[in-house]
Amino acid sequence: MRIASLCPSNTELLAFVGLAARIVGVDKYSDWPQTLNNVPRLGSDMDIDMDALEALRPDLVVASLSVPGMERNIERLQERNLPYIVLDPNSLADIGSNMLTVGAATDTLAHAAAARERYEHMLDQYREISRTVTERPRLYWEWWPKPVFTPGGANWLTEISELAGAVNVFADDERASVKTDWEDVVGRDPDYMLLAWVGIQQHLVKPDTVRSRLGGSELRAVRDNRVLVMEEPLYCRPSPRLVAGLSKLAAMLHPDQYPAYDEAKLEEWLA
Repeated sequence: MRIASLCPSNTELLAFVGLAARIVGVDKYSDWPQTLNNVPRLGSDMDIDMDALEALRPDLVVASLSVPGMERNIERLQERNLPYIVLDPNSLADIGSNMLTVGAATDTLAHAAAARERYEHMLDQYREISRTVTERPRLYWEWWPKPVFTPGGANWLTEISELAGAVNVFADDERASVKTDWEDVVGRDPDYMLLAWVGIQQHLVKPDTVRSRLGGSELRAVRDNRVLVMEEPLYCRPSPRLVAGLSKLAAMLHPDQYPAYDEAKLEEWLA
């Protein structure tokens, strides 16, 4: 089967369930696993080159609704009568369910179920440790600076925060993605401010822009030097690689209670 993936989280999920060798085309932002570096690129995940995609003769296109605007790709897939499925995960459980969806669509359900079990087992280990944490820092995640976007209660980063022994300060908002304002953030006065701007490379995210905002100097996260830039691929993509982000966050927040972050070991687990 020839598979095309239209966004990074789909590519990562396909690789996790053992389908990397069947991928014949990906969007230009898919950067993991590195074994796919030479696979044809199909343009931005928001604006796929449909001519290039169709030329690959895919048996299955794995599309996504994880970012507003991706609906255009699906409409164009329908117009060309290309075979596709759509993934739209918001929670960690959704990601596990997506593995089974992909497995069913590719006749690899047994492998997908095994991958899901491996994924759930790792989350359960962190869930057990999380239950023992009593001091839980309050986290503000920033997805976009202007206007301010942050994950809400229905988003995977609220779950990741909890499993890492912390609390998302916007967990009380039931939406998956919350458009708010800086005054609201200041009012919640988080212990940590974690910047993971969607689609922006880590070295281009500037903590000083947050510190200089009105009232920023009064925030405890600023006073305690806890305005941190986080790896966008480990926190903003709804794929199994969120487990690596969870491991890194938990070890940072509670080094005496969680295992040390081991990038090489996690890469082996993901492979």
